[in-house]
Amino acid sequence: MVLVLLIGDLHIPHRVHDLPVKFKKLLVPGKIQQILCTGNVCDKETYEYLRTISPDVHVVKGDYDESSNFPLSVNVTHQPISIGIIHGHQCVPIGDLDGLSAIARQMDVDVLVSGHTHNVQAIEYDNKFFVNPGSATGAWTGLYNGDPTPSFALMDIQGPVVVTYVYQLVEGEVRVEKVEYRKEADSVGGAPRSTVMPQTIPSPTPGSPQGGGGAGGW
Repeated sequence: MVLVLLIGDLHIPHRVHDLPVKFKKLLVPGKIQQILCTGNVCDKETYEYLRTISPDVHVVKGDYDESSNFPLSVNVTHQPISIGIIHGHQCVPIGDLDGLSAIARQMDVDVLVSGHTHNVQAIEYDNKFFVNPGSATGAWTGLYNGDPTPSFALMDIQGPVVVTYVYQLVEGEVRVEKVEYRKEADSVGGAPRSTVMPQTIPSPTPGSPQGGGGAGGW
């Protein structure tokens, strides 16, 4: 079992000065084994903050990241689940599921994590799972009018089962939704269906889930 934080599009300090306080209270050290970041971290201090949550941080280069050390894509594996991470500006039209599905096939992954839209999403499509953690700070984007809802996601990976908890800050309160993805048994050698028990993470509301070096860096 592994608990993975999906986060991105922070745009600190250019558009927002910091993460929401209620998110910071949830993202405490020692609970999360790995961080997959969709980019637009934008400053070294924010990157170092992520490393205090978990030392295993993988960041892809966003269109506003100045660091040249971040790769354009990253692949990680938690057997039997393979995960690809991109920023998302590579997909045209932006956020299009058919376009993302083509990228997932090209990367040969079961789960594709992408950002750029600042709009959270967790959906199974074309026998693959697509997660966009949105903007953790709710930073503005020129893609549409209005302010995005601050959001991030946690993936609890247990064998062929991925349970994703989507956290959104709505009207000052943290709300959580759960989405489950199961890799087809034929793709994992006939593995049995698993019983999913959420790992412990801080719980913002009743009924919500309790609660080695990465790629790139400065």
